[in-house]
Amino acid sequence: MTTDALLIVTAGRGPVECRKAASGVLRELVDEAAGLGLSVAVDTGEGDPPGSAVVSIGGEGAASFARSWAGTVLWIDASDRGRGGRKNWYVGVHQAPPLPSSVEIRESDVRFETMRAGGPGGQHQNTTDSAVRAVHVPTGLTATARDGRSQHRNRAIAMQRIRDLAAMRHSMAADAAQHREWINRIGVERGNPVRTYRNGRLER
Repeated sequence: MTTDALLIVTAGRGPVECRKAASGVLRELVDEAAGLGLSVAVDTGEGDPPGSAVVSIGGEGAASFARSWAGTVLWIDASDRGRGGRKNWYVGVHQAPPLPSSVEIRESDVRFETMRAGGPGGQHQNTTDSAVRAVHVPTGLTATARDGRSQHRNRAIAMQRIRDLAAMRHSMAADAAQHREWINRIGVERGNPVRTYRNGRLER
């Protein structure tokens, strides 16, 4: 059975340096999920770098993976302000609010690509090109699905993940003030990190 988890990675009200840290945390989260054979879809929204991103994670173990990331991530890196030394940036990873109803996405606007499913899984891991990457051309939203047992099933899963991301984006745009208020409310706890990265490397 496919289990999906929806996370929001946010820099809160932090400055551009914190947004860069959030981008680093997002990259590490996505890489770790892919390494475990989970399917991932990401919507980074607006801004460069973006202040927050929505991440959909699917596959067996997706819920427990999401829980392992939930909380504050401490990102330690060199300061960009020209004064030398290191700077601590706190990035929040939170369960997303209830998902609104999916929006209509025309399949004719979606480009599908097949690829070999990767990641661990032993005898249950697909060895054929059954994994699917879907790209919604008008918005650039991208989703992968490798947790189904057939290309047809993965195509349907990838489509649903794009619809979910599009629904979340539509909801945020429709009530931007409410979304900003929610982001500010969840905030970013400064301390008690669930993970710490120093120079882009996870500290054990």
